[in-house]
Amino acid sequence: MSDRTRGAGLNATSLRRRVTLTALVVLLVVLPITGLAVKAIFDAQAERNLSTLLTGRAQLAQQLARQNVAPNNLVRRIDADGIRVTLTLRNGQVFGAPAVDPGSGIRQVQVTLAAGQRTRGATLILSTDTALLDGASRTLQRVLFIAGAAALVITAIALILGMRVALAPLDAMTSLARSIAAGRRGGRLQPTRSDTELGRTAAAFDEMLDSLEGAERTARGAEQYMRQFVADAAHELRTPVTGLQTAAETLLQLGPDAPAERREELELLLVRESRRAGTLVADLLELARIDAGLVLRHQPVLLKHLAQTQADRLHLMAPGHTIQVNGPEVELQADPDRLTQILANLLDNARNATGTRGLIEVVLSNNHDQVQVVVQDNGPGVPAEDRERIFQRLVHGERSRGSGLGLPIARGFARAHGGDLIATDRPDGRPGAAFLLTVPLVKP
Repeated sequence: MSDRTRGAGLNATSLRRRVTLTALVVLLVVLPITGLAVKAIFDAQAERNLSTLLTGRAQLAQQLARQNVAPNNLVRRIDADGIRVTLTLRNGQVFGAPAVDPGSGIRQVQVTLAAGQRTRGATLILSTDTALLDGASRTLQRVLFIAGAAALVITAIALILGMRVALAPLDAMTSLARSIAAGRRGGRLQPTRSDTELGRTAAAFDEMLDSLEGAERTARGAEQYMRQFVADAAHELRTPVTGLQTAAETLLQLGPDAPAERREELELLLVRESRRAGTLVADLLELARIDAGLVLRHQPVLLKHLAQTQADRLHLMAPGHTIQVNGPEVELQADPDRLTQILANLLDNARNATGTRGLIEVVLSNNHDQVQVVVQDNGPGVPAEDRERIFQRLVHGERSRGSGLGLPIARGFARAHGGDLIATDRPDGRPGAAFLLTVPLVKP
């Protein structure tokens, strides 16, 4: 019985000593490092503040000189505690305090004034004694040393007194730790008791591991997607950049004696490829804004009027097309610029899909808490298996002439409004493509 008691007492004492000595050793290492870091930061900040003060006074002097302030007034206005100001004009006249020789304890800034009737070309010397900073640094060093020693003593006393209370539940904690270790499965703690502090901690730790592993998988997927997106964007940019380079090199090689028709052809190619590259860059910026959280400017919008404006624009660009806008006028709170971009993208896609002639319809309807806009055409349509894929970034349709970013941007704008944009069948069952835009009537 006595042996067991001695063993228990010896183990408790040993652990108490180890914890106490370890904490004190750590404190002995950390305190000097912290003190040195604090002193270094203080010295660096003091030096920086001193340099900033001198530089600021020198800049003020230049400003006052540009305002044609008299030399004596200039010296008086830039004078400050701890700064010795000496202004020497070009004729040798000196204002302010006599100049001092720079030494180890003197910090000086010398500038030549560039303006003023009397001060142009004058030499301004700003001097300060660093002895005050050195004294403050030494005082700080003493304070840190005394505070560190006091912290060591207080910590030692607190550890000796506090360890008796802190180590009291050690046996219970050891038993619980063994039960958790025995029931661990799948890299989780899985506590057998969740009504204790350790049990709740173990359960929270398991939940954290689940979240971290899920976040890691999501991060790997996002990283792979971003790499692919960057590679695709670079590939898309390569085409217009290559066209620009080729056209520019050819134009340079032809020289000034080249035929006017050939030069005009190359210049048009330069303009076209530069616009193409600019459009792609603008689309990439729009996607970046969507990913970062698009900020919408909500205001009252007449949706049918907006759609009719875009239809009129498209009719001017493609007079062979028939464009109809049907449905009631609906007023809602939305960002008119973003809605205009959505409608313009859908109408342009419909024009490209129907060739030189075709029928494009915009049908509006009001469904209680949201408005629906269907943009449909009589073109070849979008196969059902591709209706979600075309909303992926840099995915081109068979008749696509753009960057492959228009539909992803349009969907991003729609979802930023709290709605959505999908590809679907035509409501009347006829052949062709149909895109359904939904926007809430109330601002989300």
